[in-house]
Amino acid sequence: MRSVMKIAAVTAVAAMALAGCGSKPASNSSTSAAGGATGGTTGKATGKKLSACMVLDTGGVDDKSFNENSWAGMQAAAKANPNISVKYVPSNSGSDYTPNLTKYAQGGCDTVIAVGGLMGDALKKAAQQFPKVHFAEIDNGNQNASNIYGIEYNTAQAGFLAGYLAAGMTKSGTVGTWGGLSIPPVTIYMDGFWEGVQYYNKAKGKSVKVLGWNEKNQKGGTFSGSFTDQNKGKSITQAMVSQGADIVFPVAGASGLGAGAAAQASGGKLNLIWVDTDGCESAANYCKYFISSATKNLAGGVEAYLKKAADGTFPTGNYVGTLKNDGVGISPYHNFDSKVPSELKKEIDQVKADIVSGKITITSPSQPK
Repeated sequence: MRSVMKIAAVTAVAAMALAGCGSKPASNSSTSAAGGATGGTTGKATGKKLSACMVLDTGGVDDKSFNENSWAGMQAAAKANPNISVKYVPSNSGSDYTPNLTKYAQGGCDTVIAVGGLMGDALKKAAQQFPKVHFAEIDNGNQNASNIYGIEYNTAQAGFLAGYLAAGMTKSGTVGTWGGLSIPPVTIYMDGFWEGVQYYNKAKGKSVKVLGWNEKNQKGGTFSGSFTDQNKGKSITQAMVSQGADIVFPVAGASGLGAGAAAQASGGKLNLIWVDTDGCESAANYCKYFISSATKNLAGGVEAYLKKAADGTFPTGNYVGTLKNDGVGISPYHNFDSKVPSELKKEIDQVKADIVSGKITITSPSQPK
């Protein structure tokens, strides 16, 4: 993923993953007996043979968001190193987490990667049941388990930049954000967005209003209750437009595509800031409505993990992606590049620098420790 100043990979070894960020699974994938897909291999073999398996969250592998981008990291690792074989299995609901994790843990996978913090409890139990299998989880820490590697992202930082951008671009003085579920990997983005708007208001003496979320009320907020229901996403977004919002920040996976449909139907009244991936790459049909995207380098984090594992050493502990290590950021402005004032671009660059230096303190309670 890329920031305003063009974000690089999480680490140098993860650089190739950026080409796959937000992209659909490669065409050389083939259906596997496990019910998912296996990635093709074209790179140079290094290290030992590694069977890497991914359990997706709901929404499918082509959710234009966290599932798709995480799988892209698996594919990039397999393409770079033919000794790495990869496959995935989708989850249709939360009840699939445990059987999917168990099937892969029993099925000869050297490592099993769980996509999404909702799998935390199921993954911890699986790690206890299969202590010789290495696990990793995206959007959750290692839960003090020696065989779980946490891959987390401080997306409050990316959300902060998105909020500042929205506040600087709104014409109505009202912006909105809503989530799929009220869980930390979602509300952390919303916290950052809200804080970014407040920071802009204080710096500029403005009073831009945020619909759908207030960091000070963690039990409130607007949620679709789903990462797949696009109709619900569309209706929530249209309700915000009816209340005056002209920019909306959906944090809801495939459900957020409903916001794209709402923007399309708004007759020019609504624009969006996408989440997780560069929306102009992952949901290109709605690119004309995306001012930018708050991104997290899921693909790079996954690829870096697998590369180290294939070299013979499974990472331990937790990785946290930040603005400083290019694990999170905001994407290019694409169609809005000429519409975003140069002064606002400079301010966002400075805000980013101030977050990295610690001059700006983000207070979201959902930030990884």
